[in-house]
Amino acid sequence: MSLGRAHMLAAAVVRETRRAGIGADALTWVGSLRRFAPDVGDIALLSVVPPPRHAHILKAFSRLPFATSIAARTASSVAVETARGVVTLHLTTPEQAGAGLVWHTGSRAHVDQLQARADRLGIRFDEGALVRPGAGPIACTTEEALYAHLELPYVAAELRSGNGEIAAAVGGRLPRLISEAHIRGDLHTHSAWSDGQNTIADMVSAARQLGYEYLAITDHSERAWSSRRLGADDVARQREEIETVRARSRDIAILHGVEVDIMHDGSLDFSDELLSGFDIVLASLHESGGHDGPRLTERYLRAIRHPLVNVITHPANRAPAHSAGYAVDFDRLFAAAAETGTAMEIDGAPAHLDMDGEVARRAVAADVTVVIDSDCHRVEALARQMQFGIGTARRGWIEPQQVLNTRGVEAVRAFVTRKRGCP
Repeated sequence: MSLGRAHMLAAAVVRETRRAGIGADALTWVGSLRRFAPDVGDIALLSVVPPPRHAHILKAFSRLPFATSIAARTASSVAVETARGVVTLHLTTPEQAGAGLVWHTGSRAHVDQLQARADRLGIRFDEGALVRPGAGPIACTTEEALYAHLELPYVAAELRSGNGEIAAAVGGRLPRLISEAHIRGDLHTHSAWSDGQNTIADMVSAARQLGYEYLAITDHSERAWSSRRLGADDVARQREEIETVRARSRDIAILHGVEVDIMHDGSLDFSDELLSGFDIVLASLHESGGHDGPRLTERYLRAIRHPLVNVITHPANRAPAHSAGYAVDFDRLFAAAAETGTAMEIDGAPAHLDMDGEVARRAVAADVTVVIDSDCHRVEALARQMQFGIGTARRGWIEPQQVLNTRGVEAVRAFVTRKRGCP
């Protein structure tokens, strides 16, 4: 299932479990959900419980209202069927809480590499416990303790793919990952002027509650594939509304932006005269027009080279668990983006999560500036979708200095100005 759907299901299960008061209160998401994988398998949770209570907790969990049947059971776990998929509760002991958390978070490839390293050190990491043969269990109350026993620094959950993170840890080359604390604003949101559900004032209020320094309102241009669009005749009236909200919101900067569609020939939906009046311009493809990868790549390249385009949004136009998106030549896109000073987006909307971690890692390796956005269409999703974007960025080894919206609003304005060639 998609990350967004998995997130909602897991949150509902946690609420119901805590409400039932069965004693499994310290619940942690594990598995692919904790690693922010875009396509999540079954939902998995971990609770730290003393062994004498394991049987009681597992029995009580399997009888909660959301559980329709038991799919599998062991001495330390139970998997139940629900109306929206399988949910598994794993239990670990306080002494092995860290080892259990690493084990059940995965990935399988990462854990296999940890097991091989443990073997070389004369210890065994198996079934969520660290053991020294002939001497018994080694206490691992935290994940940091588990990695320390394996002579490694802590490896963040999002990096645990088995794709070079152990070698990086050994060599002292793990990234200083981006986190929510680094984000200073959101540069891709929608209001009721297009297909968003809330007013500009509502969106600004939600951003303020998150502690943001700035927010860009970037509604869809008039020929976008969305239910409602911002027509050329609407732009001036929207700008007036933004000015009104600005007058009441001196503590947060409001950028008047637009998400403009890239047409079949690579031109933009709005005229240059109209686009030049926006504080920031995002450009996107929402449909392929029947074009293959090379044609789509050329459409993107023309947009990237346009002096008024600052960000390319959700470039693969992927849909996790449904579509891999466009087969574009990312190497060419990244080379052009780096040359022109155009940012590439990591879109946190569950329908996109695009660029994904692997592609984003390639982008920053090509010296491309990344922006992490929520692409939010309602205030309730502003924080959650930014969280998804950050998780996706962390999977791509992204560091704060590589991200545009970790910078202040004046630095964002300067980024826009440089490409426009303004003095």
